[in-house]
Amino acid sequence: MTKITAIIPTLNEEIHIEDAIKSVRFADEIIVIDSYSTDKTIAIAEKMNVKIIKRKFDDFSSQKNFAIDQAKHSWIYILDADERVTPAVEKEILEAVNNPQDFVGFYVRRTFYFADEKVNYCGFQRDKVIRLFLKEFCRYNGNPVHETIAAKGKLGFFKNKIDHFSYRSFDHYIAKMNHYGALKAQQLHEKGQSVNIFHVTVKPLARFFIHYVIRLGFLDGFVGFLVANTQAYGVLVRYIKLWHLNKRAKNGL
Repeated sequence: MTKITAIIPTLNEEIHIEDAIKSVRFADEIIVIDSYSTDKTIAIAEKMNVKIIKRKFDDFSSQKNFAIDQAKHSWIYILDADERVTPAVEKEILEAVNNPQDFVGFYVRRTFYFADEKVNYCGFQRDKVIRLFLKEFCRYNGNPVHETIAAKGKLGFFKNKIDHFSYRSFDHYIAKMNHYGALKAQQLHEKGQSVNIFHVTVKPLARFFIHYVIRLGFLDGFVGFLVANTQAYGVLVRYIKLWHLNKRAKNGL
């Protein structure tokens, strides 16, 4: 049987880590790469017989590529801590690694949940990510926020979906938005991007419109309305943080 290494990047994921690890128990090696969590993430992981690597976070691509380099096996399954591999996808994973049919990686689609409520629209109906791949042919690129995999070869698709509990609690969501916002703001700051009223008014409203109207969020009812609002909030956070960075640079701080 072909062996698999599952990799779970973490930062303060105490509400997710136990269930995340349990969902990839089919893997022959499980690596938790942690960005120095200050909650109970590591304490929980240590009780579950997994390999733990601590590394200072710089960006998502570098963090994941570093963990991939530490893996014992060629087949890698990347699992974000807020994702769960379903039994149906587990079966597809095991079938794929033992009969890859010239594929070097596989896309998997995700079922999105907001506070445990299933979201069918808001743009997430098209959500897909590469999660299973051969490390010899696949590598994360340098995008600091929305990292993607560059694959040298054919990619396949799984039929079934994994579960994605991205916003299990509002506090966890706020922490995520602050983290992503800071990374994106830094990227824009380095490019010399300025901030004006347009960025903190029109752009968040446009993001709400895209998710609620164009991407059919209204079909999810009140939950769709909340999701569209949180997406708009994420844009607002990004530009507030960028404004702060620009101001500090202007003042020589």
